[in-house]
Amino acid sequence: MKIRTAMAGDLKELARIEARCFPEAEAASAEEMRRRLEVYPDHFWILEKKGKIVTFINGMVTNERTIRDEMFCRAELHEEGGEWQAIFGVNTLPEYQGQGYASLVMRQVIADAKVQGRKGCLLTCKEELLPFYERFGYRNEGVSQSVHGGAVWYDMSLIF
Repeated sequence: MKIRTAMAGDLKELARIEARCFPEAEAASAEEMRRRLEVYPDHFWILEKKGKIVTFINGMVTNERTIRDEMFCRAELHEEGGEWQAIFGVNTLPEYQGQGYASLVMRQVIADAKVQGRKGCLLTCKEELLPFYERFGYRNEGVSQSVHGGAVWYDMSLIF
């Protein structure tokens, strides 16, 4: 296993995994994924097992304290020198879920954000995933203003 950042050639597989992990209304489109890869490829953390991508986490860097829906579709809002590592998606192929791969990648994201001098990490998640993120030290900040995909989201923050 290895964790690495993304390359342009990963687009097709990342878009396929995103589509398997999120409902259509919530999943980033292939075009949105392409723009993200163009603008912030170093903010895609990919776990490969025997050369196959099984998990990835991605998100932009921002100076804003919460994630706005607009950020999901406007990669140009990325601020490389920003204070916060936002996390848009934690994706693990269904057949690899429950084996600790997402946790390995999340620990790498957190470690890298610290080394990069960020104040912390931000994400939104559904209620059933609150305990997963709390294990890493994220705090539930309540129901988000996000209505992405028509779902109810919770703002989570991990402050270093």
